[in-house]
Amino acid sequence: MGGLMVVICMAVSWIFMHRWSQRNKKGPKTWPFFGAAIEQLVNYDRMHDWLVKYLSESKTVVVPMPFTTYTYIADPANVEHVLKTNFNNYPKGEVYRSYMEVLLGDGIFNADGELWRKQRKTASLEFASKNLRDFSTKVFRDYSLKLSVILTQASFLNKHVDMQELLMRMTLDSICKVGFGVEIGTLAPNLPDNLFAKAFDTANIIVTLRFIDPLWKIKKFLGIGSEAQLDKSIKVIDDFTYSVIHRRKKEIEEVRKNGQQDKIKHDILSRFIELGESNATDKSLRDVVLNFVIAGRDTTAATLSWAIYMIMTHAHVAEKLYLELKIFEEDRAKEENVSLLQCDTEDYESFNQRVLQFSSFLNKDSLEKLQYLHAVITETLRLYPAVPQDPKGILEDDVLPDGTKIKAGGMVTYVPYSMGRMEYNWGPDAASFRPERWFKDGTFRSESPFKFTAFQAGPRICLGKDSAYLQMRMAMAILCRFYKFHLVPGHVVKYRMMTILSMANGLKLNIERRC
Repeated sequence: MGGLMVVICMAVSWIFMHRWSQRNKKGPKTWPFFGAAIEQLVNYDRMHDWLVKYLSESKTVVVPMPFTTYTYIADPANVEHVLKTNFNNYPKGEVYRSYMEVLLGDGIFNADGELWRKQRKTASLEFASKNLRDFSTKVFRDYSLKLSVILTQASFLNKHVDMQELLMRMTLDSICKVGFGVEIGTLAPNLPDNLFAKAFDTANIIVTLRFIDPLWKIKKFLGIGSEAQLDKSIKVIDDFTYSVIHRRKKEIEEVRKNGQQDKIKHDILSRFIELGESNATDKSLRDVVLNFVIAGRDTTAATLSWAIYMIMTHAHVAEKLYLELKIFEEDRAKEENVSLLQCDTEDYESFNQRVLQFSSFLNKDSLEKLQYLHAVITETLRLYPAVPQDPKGILEDDVLPDGTKIKAGGMVTYVPYSMGRMEYNWGPDAASFRPERWFKDGTFRSESPFKFTAFQAGPRICLGKDSAYLQMRMAMAILCRFYKFHLVPGHVVKYRMMTILSMANGLKLNIERRC
């Protein structure tokens, strides 16, 4: 009994001395063995704001965990060092890869080294393709119009909508059309359930939880809990993806046999099948396409959801944007020598015809002239980046520009969500939504990608940036030109902890038509 008391006293003393040594140290509370895991778990549902607090006090925050150490950075100089200057020292890494492999496989967002470089080269050529750009523009317009019809119906029936759900459906349908070349129809007027979409959401949530769940490997080995649910979701995802791949390979083979090369589709899957030839295994194609789905579906829908929320909670922004779109519409009608249809918000058919006419003015070049719209989307991404934090592995010991020493085997994470809220990055109004900050002498001015990190920076800068902006401008131009949005009373807007910054409760709105 006396021995037990000695052990207890030693343990208590050890904990006390550890806590005493931490008293003047910035950052979260740490404990022997557990590190900061306890505080991080307690704050898991608000982790992005938890990091904002610490990063506002120190540009670099070191968070010890039971089996590794996370170093969070928000200073552009440190970010540039990690993403560009010493790029080769900061791959995705084995830790990140082990978390995400079940969903992303060897795709571009989970690959390093030569495998990543090869995919990057192929993907960059495809995104520069005029065929893909023209195909994408048409797809984005078509699905934005499908969404518009649903909103018009809801407004006539006085029914509220979950805008985030609708946008997720729109971007899923769009990316499956652009990525797979298939129509999955989740944005049909009756809003049917889709097993692939549900499984994809579930898998995304569970792999995110792995980052702070030290027991996930045990649950995976035993096939229990969230890991059992993840296995079921991945099976649904794979069944759908492989069926599309097999069907597309047969279609391309038939086209080749008939000597009709010009009839091969312009979607990403078809292009990778063509370019990969015999080296394109079903598994590699599966990984390529799913990486583009997660990049093009969730990120775009989440950003559009936050953009609409920002607009409806900042009336002056909504009106300024509406005015820009009205003037744009009138100018385009004059350029094309067409008469604008009469606006009638009380007649369903004529209202939809007016929306359709407006959409005919929208293409890549014309949308780029809408500078305030571009600023609204960019300002949304500053405060609500689609990827709120992005971890990297550490191959060798290093010293960041601010003097922070980091050890091989740990992880360093730059935090776009926090970076957009730091006064040392954006000035005293950093936390305010102000699209005007992006203009200088009346012209939109970009910021360094190491400061505005929504699309990453350096060699891994997002290849789909222009495509994402194209889809978001297309959708926002139509939505903000013809509708006003009102939050359903009592609806709470907050983020959900996933790899993508989506809304936990959706975005429930009432819709008002406008001329």
